[in-house]
Amino acid sequence: MKKTTLLTLYLLTFSLSLLAQAQFPVPPSPILWYKQPANQWVEALPIGNGRLGGMVFGGILEDRIQFNEATLWTGEPREYQREGAAQYLPQIRQLLADGKQAEAEKLAQDHFMGRQSNENGYAQKKEAWFANVRKLSNVVSNPTAATFNDQSWKTMNVPTADGWEKTGLEGLDGAVWFRTTFDLPEAWTGKDVVLDLGRIRDQDFTYLNGELVGSDEGIAKNRRYKIPAAKLKAGKNQLAIQVINLFDKGGFIGVKTNQPTFVVYPEGGQPADGVPLSKPFKYWIQDDNPPPAPRYQADYQPFGDLWMRFKNQGYAINYRFELDLTKAISRVTYTAEGVRFTREYLASAPDQAIAVHLTASQPGQISFDATLSSIHRGSSVRQIDKQTIVLSVQVRNGALKGESLLHIQTQKGTITVSNGKLIVSGADEATLYLTAGTNFKNYKDVSGDPATMSQRPLQTLRTKRFDVVKAAHIKDYQTYFNTLSLDLGASPNEGLPTDQRLQQFEKSYDPSLAALYLQYGRYLLISSSRPSRNGRFADARPSQPANLQGIWNDLLTPPWGSKYTTNINLEMNYWPAEMLNLSACQEPMFAAIDEMVESGRKTAKAHYKARGWVLHHNTDLWRGTAPINASNHGIWVSGGAWVSHHLWEHYRYAQDRLFLQKRAYPVMKEAAQFFVDFLVKDPKMGWLISTPSNSPEHGGLVAGPTMDHQIIRDLFKNCVAASEILGTDATFRDTLKTMYSQIAPNQIGKRGQLQEWLQDVDDPKDTHRHVSHLWGVHPGTDITWDETPDLMKAARQSLLERGDEGTGWSLAWKINFWARFRDGNHAYNMLKLLFRPAISPEGTTGGGSYPNLFDAHPPFQIDGNFGGASGIAEMLIQSQGKTIDLLPALPAAIPTGYINGICTQGGFVLNIRWQQGHLIGVDVTSKAGQPCVLRYGEKQIRLTTEQGKTYRLDGELKLL
Repeated sequence: MKKTTLLTLYLLTFSLSLLAQAQFPVPPSPILWYKQPANQWVEALPIGNGRLGGMVFGGILEDRIQFNEATLWTGEPREYQREGAAQYLPQIRQLLADGKQAEAEKLAQDHFMGRQSNENGYAQKKEAWFANVRKLSNVVSNPTAATFNDQSWKTMNVPTADGWEKTGLEGLDGAVWFRTTFDLPEAWTGKDVVLDLGRIRDQDFTYLNGELVGSDEGIAKNRRYKIPAAKLKAGKNQLAIQVINLFDKGGFIGVKTNQPTFVVYPEGGQPADGVPLSKPFKYWIQDDNPPPAPRYQADYQPFGDLWMRFKNQGYAINYRFELDLTKAISRVTYTAEGVRFTREYLASAPDQAIAVHLTASQPGQISFDATLSSIHRGSSVRQIDKQTIVLSVQVRNGALKGESLLHIQTQKGTITVSNGKLIVSGADEATLYLTAGTNFKNYKDVSGDPATMSQRPLQTLRTKRFDVVKAAHIKDYQTYFNTLSLDLGASPNEGLPTDQRLQQFEKSYDPSLAALYLQYGRYLLISSSRPSRNGRFADARPSQPANLQGIWNDLLTPPWGSKYTTNINLEMNYWPAEMLNLSACQEPMFAAIDEMVESGRKTAKAHYKARGWVLHHNTDLWRGTAPINASNHGIWVSGGAWVSHHLWEHYRYAQDRLFLQKRAYPVMKEAAQFFVDFLVKDPKMGWLISTPSNSPEHGGLVAGPTMDHQIIRDLFKNCVAASEILGTDATFRDTLKTMYSQIAPNQIGKRGQLQEWLQDVDDPKDTHRHVSHLWGVHPGTDITWDETPDLMKAARQSLLERGDEGTGWSLAWKINFWARFRDGNHAYNMLKLLFRPAISPEGTTGGGSYPNLFDAHPPFQIDGNFGGASGIAEMLIQSQGKTIDLLPALPAAIPTGYINGICTQGGFVLNIRWQQGHLIGVDVTSKAGQPCVLRYGEKQIRLTTEQGKTYRLDGELKLL
């Protein structure tokens, strides 16, 4: 009888397995592909190995790979905290308690912000330099004069929204002169006019016909200068403008409105009726060497460009440009004059190099020149041997320098070197290996040797065939990528190029694009955040976490420094890691946290006279933890607590007690110690509150923002749980329990919304991109349907008031919120907004996705990719509470599908299958032997599991 039962069960299980395979075939390979090369950076395709990143353009006659190395940043090791700042803390708190926000912000700006680089003696150096450029000491004749000869000057089309850096003046700081003319209409004779130049970064001195007519400073000020009629001439009038920019982007940047700018019009009239300054401006760089400006934090830097220029190609047909996510290989194929050409691009972690392999369907057809270049001032290229050139770069006014090697191997043909250029002629095949390294060793040590880092990989690559390098790369990459697969349903749009799918997604049925996007997020995380190498290279150094742009950046002045913004963006980068079976990819972040603890202790002591460690809203390669930028948003104290949440989540997913004991809990405990010392009792309500702080980046400097209290409660709760698991720190645990109950609670406001601040001052018309006070819904667990349904409803009301629109990462966060609200259809509508083309046919930009699926803030920020991937997963599974919820927010647009390899807290890996909107089966593999509670709708089952064992259940949650 027993044998018959087992046989029957086996046959049933086998039949169900075959049925599942028949109904859920292997999904098509996740591939991004296009019918044309990239014309701009946000159309190029990313490759990366965690340390080296490349953007492949895929051009036919000219191809480009813009590349980065994770440790090339501005700045140098230094102290970021401002010693003695803590003496101003009581006064700042009192001003906030008295309702004097402006006074508190000014005091904090003057005395409480962190130290900047180069701040000692800068004022005097700037004054001397400024005086020099203003008196035109290096100018033979006066460029303001109408008779000045500017024929030798270059021209620039203005305005440039992203600064003059987008016109070939990348990285330029200093003084630049501009000249143009306009013709005064006869009808305006005797009238005063307005000259509208839009916004300027940062200071201008504007002359008309040789006379100063206006001057101002600051990006926020729109330059509208009134010009009296007496200063105007009939006919042609000469404008000369000296623009001074001391750091970051510079020049004329226009305005973010539909109102015409760069126009002259009669006072009292309309700009639309004016004379446009439409022709290119002449410009001349007067002085591009100002003293290094003080900076709160450093910027991530591009390294260089690999250029390939091809010969005798002819007209190309059947062009295809793709990125295969299953193999982490980009590929270009096309036919020219009967020859089929193929290029493959990859970034190998085992061999620490970017590789390009070129083949043709006929022998002797590979002929091209290869060069290296960099936008870093003073970069140079020299020959190493008959097959290798080297690019050397030095970060301006910084401690870091780098070296990159380009080595070429061929089958047949010839290789020659001329003027730093590698020339390949008549080869059957060619392989290029690109390596790079810097002198960075760690955030306190820059004594490394860039040459060693760049040359060592080539010692083995010189004797390796490309197929061996490729095979090792694929094997290594797939150990991460192949841990999860999914199919969200097929559609006719699967056959379209990726950019066309984006354009049609909002109005067509294409759920498989969501599957592609999720896998793309996994690909980007693997490519930009790898565990440390396995010691193959003797001086292997820790990888860096994924920054605001992952590992990809082409600008010396990238948006927000392309650093680590810790009031949402860094953490969002790692939301998919545990759930989407990429736990190992968090290791670089954990390593960075260990370093932040060291610097954060100094900041806690200097600014708050507190124990433990603190992290404000940004950090960089040098692990700065002090408040930066402006006091109205830079004083935010919860970064350390939030990144500690990731340590606890890793333990909950992995159930690794040793990790908890040795690594997570010590960091969490010190973060909690800071808040034990920092929290103070609110004089009006008696609660413990966080002050001074900020509800990121909204509402200015305040006392008691809701988000802080949610994060601090989360930290205290997790520390209590960890100490109980480890059987340690009973007294400290009791302190946390006592303080936990005294922290200001979440409050419901007069409209039923969750309050963002202690006071009920939320504006229902406020559509700010940050929805920080909903942190307790996601990623936190302070607010849940099971424990606090009224607060959940209030949070939902807040999100309804905030609206669906937002920047890219904000849209991604809202997907996760709506999934936690169990509203899958609304979450899917948010996905449509995230997939909205960031560049419209009219050329306008907005939040959404670029053609290469990069997230658009705009500009590019990678956190939206990771947050979007997390949001799609949250629709399918959630385990933040006491149960594992299956398909908690399944949208109607994804009625059928499966996902294999998704992970949950408690140490479980699940395969989930559903049809027509209903669960049909789930497999649960237990990695740690913990109890497992599954819930699907009203159905629930509790499993007592054994480590390593798999449990199969049907759609009714009955064991098979």
